[in-house]
Amino acid sequence: MSSMLFDPACRRCPRLAEFRAESGRRHPGYHAAPVPAFGDVDPRWLIVGLAPGMHGANRTGRPFTGDHAGVMLYQTLHELGVSSAAQSESVDDGLALFGVRITNAVKCLPPENKPTPAEARTCNGFLRAELSAHGSLRVLVALGRIAHDAILDAAGESRGAYRFGHAAEHRLADGRWLVDSYHCSRYNTQTRRLTADMFRKVLARAQTLAGQSSG
Repeated sequence: MSSMLFDPACRRCPRLAEFRAESGRRHPGYHAAPVPAFGDVDPRWLIVGLAPGMHGANRTGRPFTGDHAGVMLYQTLHELGVSSAAQSESVDDGLALFGVRITNAVKCLPPENKPTPAEARTCNGFLRAELSAHGSLRVLVALGRIAHDAILDAAGESRGAYRFGHAAEHRLADGRWLVDSYHCSRYNTQTRRLTADMFRKVLARAQTLAGQSSG
């Protein structure tokens, strides 16, 4: 997959294009479009999630903003001193990130939060472009296995060479680090598959690998 600049009107995946359009019809005022990355323009580390949530990024137009999935993420980033606020509510809330950026493996809302493998492949060129655009980027954080696989694809690496596991660290051929975490979804946090302490340790480690001091 070649690199692709972010396209706010992308319709490469017909199923996703129609589903996000339907969400806009059902919820007037929702962003209901591909969601761009958010954060520092010259990040040292990049957090990659799965895809926009129906009432989160698909509503607000900013990754992990406005729903449960972002609660633990922004709280933790604030504790680490790289987010100006502990809560992310809307695109105009003034929140800023320092040294870190957030994006998704798939830029559009998928039905049941499950993009198909083909959709993930189709969207991967956008992530590849993001990895290429940021010269200071040293660490990639995968929130879940789909993000892990998407990062490997975007970096031109073999999926079979790097197994996903919470808190796993992988040194990629280009010298960058890939650090894995369970996704901070409502299900994972409520079942305590992922606790706040587990998540903070992973992100703090990514921050250290990126050469950024803790706040």
